[in-house]
Amino acid sequence: MHSKYNGYSFPLRDAVQRKSVRFHNRYGIELAGDLYLPKDAAQPLPAVAVAGPFGAVKEQCAGLYAEELASRGFAALAFDPSFLGESGGQVRNVASPDINTEDFSAAVDYLSTCGVANPEQIGILGICGWGGMALNAAAMDTRIKATVTSTMYDMTRVNAKGYFDSADSADARYETKQALNAQRTVDYQSGTYARAGGVVDPLPEDAPFFVKDYYDYYKTQRGYTERSLNSNEGWNTTSSLSFLNMPILHYSNEIRSAVLMIHGEKAHSCYFSRDAFAHMVAGSPYAGNKELLIIPGAVHTDLYDRKEIIPFDKIQQFFQEQFK
Repeated sequence: MHSKYNGYSFPLRDAVQRKSVRFHNRYGIELAGDLYLPKDAAQPLPAVAVAGPFGAVKEQCAGLYAEELASRGFAALAFDPSFLGESGGQVRNVASPDINTEDFSAAVDYLSTCGVANPEQIGILGICGWGGMALNAAAMDTRIKATVTSTMYDMTRVNAKGYFDSADSADARYETKQALNAQRTVDYQSGTYARAGGVVDPLPEDAPFFVKDYYDYYKTQRGYTERSLNSNEGWNTTSSLSFLNMPILHYSNEIRSAVLMIHGEKAHSCYFSRDAFAHMVAGSPYAGNKELLIIPGAVHTDLYDRKEIIPFDKIQQFFQEQFK
């Protein structure tokens, strides 16, 4: 299978230009991005850095969101986080709650200094697992004026507790750690890294709906791209180790800047946004600029690429209001 639009899962409209850019995070890892700009627009522009979903690359959802935002007057940077896609990092196909949070701040570094963006009007947008990273970055980086999460996953929670917290016990976590650390030994001995496999293919008849939902995006022409982990061999098997005991959203209720969280009502993952939002506003003096928007009837991947469902008008309005 090949991607539908020469390496991308979506077309580029005539009113938008796209250029490849490179920048680095404070760990010295070079990150690769696509900068989307509206043609013939006066600069500097309000700007948004976009990443996600977890296991996807900039040629998929992040690029689709960025291209749409550029058509609405923003400088939008879709980027590959460290160790993924075209970005650097010697070991491939791993994730880190620390480094991948830092990647959002590195994108802000770039946008603040590239000359086409207004450094006082920079926001971030995280999709799926990178939605959690975006919230974590917003709790740390005071340069971020506004944050949007879409169909968010808290990857530290799901790895440590399982879906719907069904494996939330010391014994369950210990068994997971035993298996992953045994794999570490095997990987070190072999000098290679076992892969966990992407979205299951062929799809079992008894697969739960959310697995079918992922298959419909990553394993079909709808969303397939060549560099996507979820479309191909997946993450390194041991990639989730650091997520088991490093929760990322502990200080989210100290976020002072505005946050808009968007999730589908029917998404299996909706509880991540509902719970994260509740924690973010609980007892917070900064709750007034926080909003949870639930999209009726929408499932998880509807917010990946269904433009008739993704509330782009709302997202545009949100950023514009916060950038005044």
